[in-house]
Amino acid sequence: MSFFPAALETLVDRFASLPGIGRKSAQRLAFHVLSLPEGEARAFADAILDAKKNVHCCRICQNLTEGEICSVCASQTRDKSTICVVSEPRDVMSIERGREYNGVYHVLHGVLSPMSHVGPDDIRIKELLTRVADSEVEEVIMATNPDTEGEATAMYISRLLKPFGVKTTRLAYGIPVGSNLEFTDDATLNRAIEGRTEI
Repeated sequence: MSFFPAALETLVDRFASLPGIGRKSAQRLAFHVLSLPEGEARAFADAILDAKKNVHCCRICQNLTEGEICSVCASQTRDKSTICVVSEPRDVMSIERGREYNGVYHVLHGVLSPMSHVGPDDIRIKELLTRVADSEVEEVIMATNPDTEGEATAMYISRLLKPFGVKTTRLAYGIPVGSNLEFTDDATLNRAIEGRTEI
């Protein structure tokens, strides 16, 4: 038996279907939305509909944009000879926050995952290969997550890129700045030792 009206229960179900949102969080969000003045609730709903209608993939890098191409691809100051390959659009934001990388991106919109039935045709690998074949790319940086699926995706793409003669690199792994060796797990410590650099 439900304690909520059907419309509220539907709203809770919609919030609960979002990634990372449990039932209790969904209820809190639903009650918050109900407490909003009608104008704010309408603006919230309109923002969702507007984003769904106007945001699509950049025809070059597959990042999200409202135009035909994104601001990174359109920039004249970015180094087009280096492509950083990431799994999701949010990964672009993470790298951009560091303000060090000046190349362009390619967003796969996922990683290879046989357990989830995600194969090479389900993510944007073909588009990457087309870009590399049609341009003066010198280096492709694989910036997928350092988990099993991210590693498998990076290795698979690096094999596909070999015939093009481009340099394929992987993000370095290691100990986070400000952390303590005592609390670093064995795999991270081993990767840090393998990837050590001269000072």
